[in-house]
Amino acid sequence: MCGRFSLTSPAEAVEDYFDLDPVEPFPPRYNIAPTQPIVIVMRDTDRRAGSNRRERQTRLVRWGFVPSWAKDPADLSLMINARGETAAEKPAFRGAMRHGRVLIPASGFYEWRRDGDGRPQPFWVSPAAGGLVAFAGLYSCFMAPDGSEVETAAILTTSANATLRPIHHRMPVTIPQAAFGRWLDGRRYEPRHVSDLLQPVAEDFWRAVPVSERVNKVANMGPDLQETVAQNEMAEADPPSQMNLFGQ
Repeated sequence: MCGRFSLTSPAEAVEDYFDLDPVEPFPPRYNIAPTQPIVIVMRDTDRRAGSNRRERQTRLVRWGFVPSWAKDPADLSLMINARGETAAEKPAFRGAMRHGRVLIPASGFYEWRRDGDGRPQPFWVSPAAGGLVAFAGLYSCFMAPDGSEVETAAILTTSANATLRPIHHRMPVTIPQAAFGRWLDGRRYEPRHVSDLLQPVAEDFWRAVPVSERVNKVANMGPDLQETVAQNEMAEADPPSQMNLFGQ
């Protein structure tokens, strides 16, 4: 439901879409994998009234949520996703649903369809209208055993719409621009006030095309990963055990 995703739009496009102060340029990333750094957008809680700074800021955090109360992340499973339907009640995500809601800029994501005993077929899923999307995310900062602060995030998921259901039963939650302020404002809006945002998008929102199994290998990161191919085209891949990331 989100085991790999992509952010290929330039920094200027991210600034415009999320209403940000200038963002430092970054290279396009075609194959973002769990535990790697990802960009998040959050409220600037240090901004003072009357400041010329925008109300939102970016952070670079680790994709793989660790609750603030965790003593040793090695004792926890890798939490790259959180179910939108239950996150507000789960001990791991309850605090973040109240005070750590963020947006995760993306150009789209990869999903794998399993057909019987055959090899999973990867698909590149992107907005039919093109451009950026904002995944609903949860942020946490925890104290590592060595005393350093580590910032982490997870992507919220929901039931797949009719377009994606033949591929997988889950998909990322997408927050529309008009709701950015409400989603990010944990002071005024409790989880119950944003539960309506944790729904599948319209049936025509996403476009899914089959792509090469090259995306299975983290070292492959070029634009060719998003080129349409005949389904089940073979390519060099990581061991099948890596696929358990995509079914969470």
